[in-house]
Amino acid sequence: MNYKLSRMAAIQSPIIPVVGELIKNSPGTISLVSLGQGVVHYQPPDTAMELLPKFLAEPKNHLYQPVIGIPELLTVLAAKLSIFNSLDINEENAIVVTAGSNMGFINAILAITSPGDEIILNTPYYFNHEMAIKMAGCHPVLVATDTNYQLIPKAIAAAITDKTRAVVTISPNNPTGVIYSETALKQVNEICRERGIYHISDEAYEYFTYDGVKHISPGAFAGSHQYTISLFSLSKAYGFASWRIGYMVIPQHLLIAVKKVQDTILICPPVVSQYAALGALQVKDDYLKDNIGTIAKVREIVIDSLRSLQDLCTITPANGAFYFFLKVQTKMNDLELVKKLIQEHKIAVIPGTTFGMEDGCYLRVAYGALPADTAKAGIERLVKGLQSIVL
Repeated sequence: MNYKLSRMAAIQSPIIPVVGELIKNSPGTISLVSLGQGVVHYQPPDTAMELLPKFLAEPKNHLYQPVIGIPELLTVLAAKLSIFNSLDINEENAIVVTAGSNMGFINAILAITSPGDEIILNTPYYFNHEMAIKMAGCHPVLVATDTNYQLIPKAIAAAITDKTRAVVTISPNNPTGVIYSETALKQVNEICRERGIYHISDEAYEYFTYDGVKHISPGAFAGSHQYTISLFSLSKAYGFASWRIGYMVIPQHLLIAVKKVQDTILICPPVVSQYAALGALQVKDDYLKDNIGTIAKVREIVIDSLRSLQDLCTITPANGAFYFFLKVQTKMNDLELVKKLIQEHKIAVIPGTTFGMEDGCYLRVAYGALPADTAKAGIERLVKGLQSIVL
């Protein structure tokens, strides 16, 4: 039988498994893609596990629970949002617990669009965002950032058409590690208000800021409740990658649409994971302070080592997340360069084309999953590898 290809034929293949297979076939490789994904080196807090007996002790927990999340977790999340993000939950907005912030994003896209609509992404973009937009039958409209990967509000405004439904920002950013300025975020948020479209703000790396830079949540801007969609995750800060718990703050008028999407795809977030999340959010502040402080030290090791590549790469300063995005001065294809680094130098990074960068050779360097000794060895391999291959 001659089966027709589905819409998925037009979606880019996830690069992480591709690089993972290369690593698997090259024993001894140190992965600066965090073993294939952007994860941290530490485990969830003990307080997350302490609530699991409570989950098991209640028979009703084995049944479906509310589509937007269990009330106890929603209450704790509301308090966190108020304290950390200056984002208050009121009659104009709502929290929805999701199976990770990626699910929050596809929830939002399906809730606000019809096939053929446009969503503005700033390049380099997070590849799962681009994939989700295309899966929904919509069109990603790509807008370049400046030479330091900062937003260009005028360019974003110029890209808006009558088919545009939202502008997406990611700060702290994946893949660049850059934190967008409060001024630029306010300008973008205001553009969205003026043009009657949504501002989708992905804040999965909200806790990962360095050198005194503070995180900014556009959903906290005055009057932004009606058109700002904020996405959050426990995967990074709480070592919760496999537990699949994130959450979104949405305008109240989108709640019915989002519940339809989530009920169809998920029914409800995994209740056992919600209990673990509830426990994790009760951990003392030292948990985040100490673990992210360790990553900050690894970041300094990475920065020191990357300085020796300044003649070969453009290295943009980055004060957030756990990534650096390198532009390599070579005409070599970035995937080919990644293959050589893995096969010849036992070090893995992610090619920039998967983030929409087609005008040169770019690499994402991730360091969140690496302890200090491995990070030093890995960056030294990367430096020597690039010097050997590119020079």
